[in-house]
Amino acid sequence: MTATESTSFDVVILGGGVIGSAIAFFLAEQEAFDGTVAVVEKDPSYADSSTARSVGGIRQQFSSPENIEISKFGAEFFRSVPQRLVVDGDRPDLSFQEEGYLFLATEAGLPVLKENHAVQLAHGTDVALLTPAELAERFPWLQISDLAGGSLGLSGEGWIDPYSLLMAFKHKAAALGVEYLRGEVVDLDRQGLRITAADLGDGQRIAAGIFVDAAGPKAAAVARMAGIDDLPVASRKRLVFTFHCREALIDCPLVVDPSGLYFRPEGGKFVCGISPSAHEDPDCDDFRVDHRLFEEVLWPQLAHRVPVFDAVKQGTAWAGHYAVNVRDKNAILGPHPEVGNFYFANGFSGHGLQQAPAVGRALSELIAFGVYRTLDLSRFGFERLAAGRLIEERNVI
Repeated sequence: MTATESTSFDVVILGGGVIGSAIAFFLAEQEAFDGTVAVVEKDPSYADSSTARSVGGIRQQFSSPENIEISKFGAEFFRSVPQRLVVDGDRPDLSFQEEGYLFLATEAGLPVLKENHAVQLAHGTDVALLTPAELAERFPWLQISDLAGGSLGLSGEGWIDPYSLLMAFKHKAAALGVEYLRGEVVDLDRQGLRITAADLGDGQRIAAGIFVDAAGPKAAAVARMAGIDDLPVASRKRLVFTFHCREALIDCPLVVDPSGLYFRPEGGKFVCGISPSAHEDPDCDDFRVDHRLFEEVLWPQLAHRVPVFDAVKQGTAWAGHYAVNVRDKNAILGPHPEVGNFYFANGFSGHGLQQAPAVGRALSELIAFGVYRTLDLSRFGFERLAAGRLIEERNVI
């Protein structure tokens, strides 16, 4: 079936990145759902997508129970991808490097680290709390003089190839009958409390019973087309830098410094970055890279935490965009309380890649059954925003 033969589907997903493609896969795989599914994506190359420009981090070290459970399922799913998403004998390879996350804390940050660790242990994560002496023994290249402790993910954490995951979801979804349509949504037809059709820039008109907003950083613009003006999702630029160091760091995980700096190995080099302060983090959609950030901010902090990083050579750099929920930096999931056939899968604030499997499964359950069945994510509903029931997540990088 092609768009020229039929412009009507049971479900249309607006955005074909990792979130949209995960929803498409789980919906197509859902035995209780036998409807038709289309995914609308404006750029099948995904060159500028948030997924393709991600550093691919996977972790379970969150502070809220739902995010921990979401990531636990994600880790299990990533291990199963070669079998779960195989198509015609082609087994995807995510290159899952299960090297862990290492969160470091000063004396001021240690109480929060311990509180988060207690929640993580209560939900069955494999995370160790380390003293400064244990940090020094395990990571002799680390400067620990100003540290009071750290938490290290021993399994289920690390990084994957983001593009490989996206392509694996997309190819498997297509093999299960999902139709991928190239086009950009320019308008949504709303009749009363329902969305009836999506208009694309090339003149196509796609009707459906359910629409899912999976447009990443453009999610708020899509919601406005549906007459929903209060989706608090903004596009925020994040810069990633690579650098080379003559000395290798033995058993280096993804390290999160108290300053907010993160770094991890990538083949024979390292990648690093840092989130800007709130007053230096405007909405934007450009991909310009300011190299002064590495020279003036990142390099001094890298050299402080790892003394051998005093002598490094800067490599390439790129910009990507987080779809940030500016209210509480957590996902917004499920149907709009009034426009009931318009579903949200938005605002992941940099966690979309690792949360895609659980979110795909959850949205497929909502659409097929009307309720969450395996993991209750109702706290992430749109209603919480108006009611002021915000969800605090302390571990946002």
